[in-house]
Formats: sequence, C-alpha cells, structure tokens
Amino acid sequence: MRRIFITGSSDGLGLAAARTLLNEGHEVVLHARSGERASAIADLVPRALDVVIGDLSSAAETRSIAEQVNAIGRMDAVIHNAGIYLEKSRGGTPDGHAKILAVNTLAPYMLTALIERPDRLIYLSSGMHRSGTASLEDVDWKARPWNASQAYSDSKLYVATMAAVVARHWSDVVSSSVDPGWVPTKMGGGGAPDDLEMGHQTQTWLAVSDDEAARMSGCYWYHRQQRRPAAEVDDPAFQQRLIDRLAELTGIVLFERRSQA
Repeated sequence: MRRIFITGSSDGLGLAAARTLLNEGHEVVLHARSGERASAIADLVPRALDVVIGDLSSAAETRSIAEQVNAIGRMDAVIHNAGIYLEKSRGGTPDGHAKILAVNTLAPYMLTALIERPDRLIYLSSGMHRSGTASLEDVDWKARPWNASQAYSDSKLYVATMAAVVARHWSDVVSSSVDPGWVPTKMGGGGAPDDLEMGHQTQTWLAVSDDEAARMSGCYWYHRQQRRPAAEVDDPAFQQRLIDRLAELTGIVLFERRSQA
C-alpha cells in the first residue's frame, strides 16, 4: 500500500487516477481548488486519507497546500496532475503571473521544493510540449501577444524538463513525465480521440508499480511506453536556464548550483 498525493484530483484525469488508486487499496490525498470543488467529490472524500484545499494560481495558497500535505505525513508519490489549457487571456494571478504559467509550471515547481521529498514524482506534460519554445526571455508573457496554445505548449515543455532535471539531481527519487494523450475530459473535449483509461493509468502505474520499467527515472511516457521527448528536455544547459528562471519567479531555489571543479 502506497500513500499518494494528486493535485487537481476533483475532476478529469486526476479524479480518475484517484479512484483507481483507492480501488487498489492505496492511501490517497486529494486536492481541490476550493471547498466548493471539494464538495463535487463528496462521495470520494470518505475513502481518501485526506483532502487539501488551495488554488494553484496563487503562490500563497500553493505554499499552504504544501504545508497541508506535510502535516499529513510523507508521501510515497506525488502526481502533479493539475493543469489548465486554453485560457482566453494571459490572466492575472495574485502574484502577477500568467495563469497558465502559474498553474502548469510554477505550482509544481514550488510543490516539488516544499513537499517532503517522496520516492516518486510524476509530472503531467503533453505531446504539445514539442511545440514549446526554448526561449525563456518572456516566459511570463509580459511582452508577447497572448497565444493560449503556445503558452500551454511552453508550460508543458517546462514541466517535462522539470521532471528530467529532478531525475538528474535527486538520485533517490524516480522522476517521470507523462503525455496522457488527447483524452475526452472536460479539458480535452468530448471528441478527443485517445483512450481515457490509458490517459490516467500511466500515472497510477508510475506511482505504485514495482515493475522495473516504472522504477526508471528521467523517462517520458505515453500509455506506458517510453517515448523520446523534445531535445530541450534532456539538454543540461536548457534545464539549468529553466530552473534558474523558475527560482527567480518563485523566490524558491530547488537546486543549489554545483561548483565547477
């Protein structure tokens, strides 16, 4: 039996993953953006170990989520599932960031740093990460004309890269990124062609399986098959630039720079 925290588990793939893990007998800590969102999964809450509340677009609430999780106890795995897609505008978070960047990238970065280190970390990326731009000059969309699809692609490139750099720095953690496919959730739409079951079962497999493949760190997965991500994901120079930029934006240093010999 494992203990797993899943962000964004009141709907979509996160909820499907939570149900699967609970049905398998694992302890699951749920997450909802608000008390109202938590009420939507009232049937599931009694079966869960606990539920934490907080809006991932807010740095203060993201910190609170980490505190709530740490108060419950150490997790065996954390699934960074929460994400948003086609925002009509850049939006404005309480901290002044583009909302897609805040929820899809800054929040998992902060939670990675602030939650007691688990054995496994799973980050939800997307096949659209291949269209992400490697330029970090305007990562927060303050100068570029808003493009929701590009902002989403960028955020998922950053998340896949985050998983890779965590794997490189933390040898005691299995860190993975996942393309769940274009699945028929509220985000993906009813006409999405991919398999909803496989869309969440890769995450649950990575979180709890003792299969040798599931314990390989630094991999990018699609439907339990290892895939090669965009070249930037495994580029140490891009990894460092990204992590440095995220540290600047959040005020949290995830990895200390290694001194040169």
